[in-house]
Amino acid sequence: MQKYVHKKGTVSLERLIAEVKSLPDFYKAGAVAIFIGVVRGENFQGERVQKLEVEAYEEKANEVLLEICRELKARKGVVDVQIHHFSGEFNVGEDLVYVIVAGAHRENVFPVLKEAVERYKREAPIFKKEHVITKSGEVKAYWVSEKEI
Repeated sequence: MQKYVHKKGTVSLERLIAEVKSLPDFYKAGAVAIFIGVVRGENFQGERVQKLEVEAYEEKANEVLLEICRELKARKGVVDVQIHHFSGEFNVGEDLVYVIVAGAHRENVFPVLKEAVERYKREAPIFKKEHVITKSGEVKAYWVSEKEI
C-alpha cells in the first residue's frame, strides 16, 4: 500500500510533483493544483501557537487517505490525487500536509482539491496537540479537534 502519512522531513513537495508528472496518464493533465497546509501562529481562540505535535494512527490513516484519493481520482477529468500528511513536532510556518490534484482543466482540479482537503481533515485519524500561550500569558498544551481549530 502507498504511504500517505510520513515523518516530518522525509518527503519533499518537489519529489511528489515529479512523481505526479511521471505518471503514464499525466499527458492528459492541463492543470496541477496544490494545497500546502502550514502551522498557523494563532488559533481560533486568539492564543499564540508555539508549536504543534501531530500523531496519526498510521495504518488506518494510510487506508483512509488512499480511499479518498482513489474515489476522487475516479472523477471525470482527474488524472491523479495525492494527500501526504506529516507527523512529528512542527514550528509555526512549517508544512504539515500536501494535497496535489492533477487534471485536464482547472474546472476539474479545484473542486477536487477542496473536497480532498475537507475529507482528510474530517476522516483521517490524525491528531494535533497545540502548545500555546494563552491571552493571559499561561503556557498550555492540549489536543484539538478540527472543529476547534
